[in-house]
Amino acid sequence: MTAPNQGPLSDLVVIEMGSLIAGPFAGQILGDFGAEVIKLEDPKVGDPMRQWGRSLPKGHSPWWPVIGRNKKSVGLDLRKPEGQAIARELIRGADIVIENFRPGAMEKWGLSYEALSADNPKLVMARVSGFGQTGPYAERAGYGLIGEAMGGLRYVTGEPDRAPARAGISIGDSLAAMHAVMGITMALHERSRTGRGQVIDAALYESVLAVMENLVTEYDLTGYVRERSGSILPGIAPSNAYPCAGGELILIGGNGDTVYARLTEAMGRADLKADPKFVDHASRGVNQHELDAIIADWTSTFTLPDLLALLEAKGVPASRVFRAPDMLEDPQFVAREAIVTTDHPVFGQVRMQNAFPKLSRTPGSVRWPGPALGQHTDEVLGARAGCSAGRLADLRKAGII
Repeated sequence: MTAPNQGPLSDLVVIEMGSLIAGPFAGQILGDFGAEVIKLEDPKVGDPMRQWGRSLPKGHSPWWPVIGRNKKSVGLDLRKPEGQAIARELIRGADIVIENFRPGAMEKWGLSYEALSADNPKLVMARVSGFGQTGPYAERAGYGLIGEAMGGLRYVTGEPDRAPARAGISIGDSLAAMHAVMGITMALHERSRTGRGQVIDAALYESVLAVMENLVTEYDLTGYVRERSGSILPGIAPSNAYPCAGGELILIGGNGDTVYARLTEAMGRADLKADPKFVDHASRGVNQHELDAIIADWTSTFTLPDLLALLEAKGVPASRVFRAPDMLEDPQFVAREAIVTTDHPVFGQVRMQNAFPKLSRTPGSVRWPGPALGQHTDEVLGARAGCSAGRLADLRKAGII
């Protein structure tokens, strides 16, 4: 059953343009919280995310139901003047535009912010790109991995004796999308006072740079270049993955003094609490590898479930390394409805992550999965662009929709 739209953004209309992850994930977030997200796609092939994925069960991507959820799909060729004119008509009645084309594309199509805001001064436009809309790199192609490299994340990720690793997800794209959404909400707040929209310029590399903690400042003040350190943070101990009997791993975070004391109690090793090499945060950081080896010898004598139960009883933060099967079975996920089920016309019931964060009065929701290409073309263009049935037929014949 489709969940009712009670989200806090239910009075907003979003025109989502672009493809893949960075722009569409921003649209997904807004749609999750109630905005009417109208996705403009190439009418012939649609967003490439419709075909992405390690596997294509029943010939369909398992990625699209998630990133396309809560959106209306309109097939529209933005490279043709008639398609551009329809886009302008849709944007005239919208609150927000999200685009992640290479800088200059929107201007080439007559869809610059200056042109669009002349008709709709309240318009907020989020522009997501590799390097931003200005600067010497602006027109370069920039995918998420480039932003991760330039923003500093790739260099510090992985084992110190190997090439930099990736996170396992498209984290650069997702961070850019989140920063775009933050910018949108800020711009909407300012618009409530002035009645005027503005442009959000969200660059992939800057979105990664924003979460790099003190990496630049530490170098600036001390000359230290942070290096790859594998599963640890240098000087933060104990905080690592440790082996259990049977080959499973447990993550333990015991670096705070009081938590470390509880860990030594769980271990039956009061001597480790008093040992000068481990007595406080600074000394544990200096002797990190020695302490990790002692803890690993201890954890390897327990099964993962037994050790989790012991550490929970002692108030020591610990966790298994969760995979998708673990998430579907875990009682915390179940209690908070972190995973929800929605009906898909091809897959049947599909489980996916819920809308986050949770709002007490106006929560987000997954109301429907990613739609079929052009599923809402006639509905949206009829209601929002004034297209009659005859006009729609002509546009379809010409390949515009």
